[in-house]
Amino acid sequence: MNFADKIDTPVFHALSETADSLGLECYAIGGYVRDLLLHRPSKDIDVVVVGSGIEMAKAFAKRIGKGANLAVFKTYGTAQVKRGDVEVEFVGARRESYHRDSRNPIVEEGTLEDDQNRRDFTVNALAICLNKKRFGELTDPFGGLADMERKILRTPLDPDVTFSDDPLRMMRAVRFATQLRFTIEQRTFEAIGRNSGRIEIITKERITDELNKIMQADRPSTGFILMEQTGLLTRIFPELDRMKGVDKRNGRGHKDVFLHTLKVVDSVAEKSDDLWLRWAALLHDIGKPATKQWDEKAGWTFRNHNFIGSKMVPGIFRRLRLPLGEPMKFVQKMVDLHMRPIVLSEDVVTDSAVRRLLFDAGDDIDKLMLLCESDITSANREKVKRFSDNFQLVRRKLKELEEKDRIRNFQPPVDGEEIMRVFGIPPCNVIGELKSQIKDAILDGKIANEHDAAYQLLLKIAAERGLYPVERSNESDEP
Repeated sequence: MNFADKIDTPVFHALSETADSLGLECYAIGGYVRDLLLHRPSKDIDVVVVGSGIEMAKAFAKRIGKGANLAVFKTYGTAQVKRGDVEVEFVGARRESYHRDSRNPIVEEGTLEDDQNRRDFTVNALAICLNKKRFGELTDPFGGLADMERKILRTPLDPDVTFSDDPLRMMRAVRFATQLRFTIEQRTFEAIGRNSGRIEIITKERITDELNKIMQADRPSTGFILMEQTGLLTRIFPELDRMKGVDKRNGRGHKDVFLHTLKVVDSVAEKSDDLWLRWAALLHDIGKPATKQWDEKAGWTFRNHNFIGSKMVPGIFRRLRLPLGEPMKFVQKMVDLHMRPIVLSEDVVTDSAVRRLLFDAGDDIDKLMLLCESDITSANREKVKRFSDNFQLVRRKLKELEEKDRIRNFQPPVDGEEIMRVFGIPPCNVIGELKSQIKDAILDGKIANEHDAAYQLLLKIAAERGLYPVERSNESDEP
């Protein structure tokens, strides 16, 4: 089968001419070929050379000339050429063997067949020849094209050997099934279950890289369900695994928190490609297993699960080697605040409550509202409509009060420096208490968010503490 028409571009013709000038066999291979045949966009071209990939990369960079960026990685026998938005990765064809305690292979030079044998899945073992005489010719030793048409993922060789040699391939199977909406072939699926324990030799960084790619898919839930079914979830993400199942007492149950969470993640994913908002959706109920209690009147309760969950976020981020800066703080804030709009939507929406929500959420208020609206997964249509209508009311209130009171990210109009100067006092707890009272008065709508109103209130509440402006104090001391 020939696909010359699919690679009829200047880049591939330049690769062809370079390979022929060096007398090297050269093939496009792997994910680029898979995506090309699936009509998925891809800019990163993987090229395997029967010979030196580095030699080929150097010659290719020289041939395409100005603007070509060459990077050589001698340790791995690979090289990379970038120009504009095109990136070509070169590697020499190789065979691999493994020790049981490591996923790092022993590498030797090999043939194209050897290189295809080491690939993780049949759909990633497809190779298209780039040499002029066979330009566009497909080499498909494992039936990868047929698997692609059937939308299945299957290992080229024995799946137990494939996954034991490099356990990260199990996560890649889950990720590809999620991204491509493929099914993992039964024999391959069962081998993941048998080898799931081997995932523990993989670094957290590599696992989390796959997790993030799953999270960025159109339906992240697919990946987490596959991880649960294969036993990977309990090893990688025990906190999520503990959310599974439903307890019943006196005929009263609760939602399966794990399945509910996946619905929320998918709902957020439909509306936003923000990776950290998706993580917030995944972790929003992470505190529920630790807070679940039975109450004879209320039934199953999860009191303060948002607070407990927010405290769990840093530990999860540290263990998974996720960034501990702004992304972690954002997810923690979303988990902590996610019940606030829901409580508002169940009750009378007061201006004071909306002001406080706007103040606490700041610039993230729209993302918080999106998360909370996605959190309504009830099968009861009337309940969903009631919540949706109330959320719209909350949104209108947020907009009105923001325009009127400028609450988002505000600081009290009277700052600590001014308080110390007016009353002639050094830094102390009293300053923070006075600022807090002014902030509360603004959020409760008792005074306007402006300096004059805040200053007058400051004088009043300070006087109640026996504090007076320095000038007045001096006047009272005169004979």
